[in-house]
Amino acid sequence: MTIPPFQDIMLPLLEFTRDGKEYTPRETVEALAEGFSLSEEDRRDVLPSGRQATFDNRVAWAKAHMKMAGLIDAPRRGFFNITERGLDILNQGPQRIDLKFLSQFPEYNEARAGKKKTDAVEQDVEEKTGRTPEEVIGTAHKRIADDLAIELISSIKSCSPGFFERLVVELIVKMGYGGSRQDAGRAVGKSADGGIDGIIKEDRLGLDNVYIQAKRWENPVSRPEIQKFAGALQGHRARKGIFITTSTFTNGAREYVSGIDSKIVLIDGDELAELMIDNNVGVATVASYEVKRIDSDYFIDE
Repeated sequence: MTIPPFQDIMLPLLEFTRDGKEYTPRETVEALAEGFSLSEEDRRDVLPSGRQATFDNRVAWAKAHMKMAGLIDAPRRGFFNITERGLDILNQGPQRIDLKFLSQFPEYNEARAGKKKTDAVEQDVEEKTGRTPEEVIGTAHKRIADDLAIELISSIKSCSPGFFERLVVELIVKMGYGGSRQDAGRAVGKSADGGIDGIIKEDRLGLDNVYIQAKRWENPVSRPEIQKFAGALQGHRARKGIFITTSTFTNGAREYVSGIDSKIVLIDGDELAELMIDNNVGVATVASYEVKRIDSDYFIDE
């Protein structure tokens, strides 16, 4: 079964609290997951941010909306239970509880009144997609990152070989390899084919070396090119190598790497762009948004 939208969780959640007992968020999540017959794979699914399980997040938002409507309450830290209004609603036998249903309660509308300008659009997204605000933000962030990655690779392909060399050196140093930028720059040799070849330090102490080759290619890098690179590693008595390309690797190239003794890391265009974004190489921060959630442990009354 797929993970239900958070509005589909509202009625089952309220039914779960019908007995009037106090429940913790964790008890509720476990009971509802069982009630929806969610698989382990469903339970492991996380938000685009990777910081919270998708189902846990949807349960939390279902609970938050019903609390604003006065159907449930938090009598003490870390616990919640059903209210008299919540019981009255259940006794009426509703077929569904959703955002439209909750809008009948003045308290709910007042709680959301502070967002009048964006509330109509936001509620429309929530009602039509069934996604929580964190999911919408995460999806939008991923789309922005994907578009940025495409723009990065396009820019790399249009730059000079020398610029590409400096870019790779900058990235390697930002990732903690190659010692200083000056050391890494000296270690990397010149090349006339649009790529760079060289040996850099694996760490600042120079305990091991890493051989690097980079190709600004349009076509996929195939197995013969990786075999040549592996041979170059042996010629340098190196055990580790990084092959970077702005394009992709064929299945044959990846299979070859997995079957040899030398440790060769293949970085294609998508991963190159991702690493640049993660390490702030060639990109600048335009805006930053901090998303917070309730700290349930704080509200445990001991």
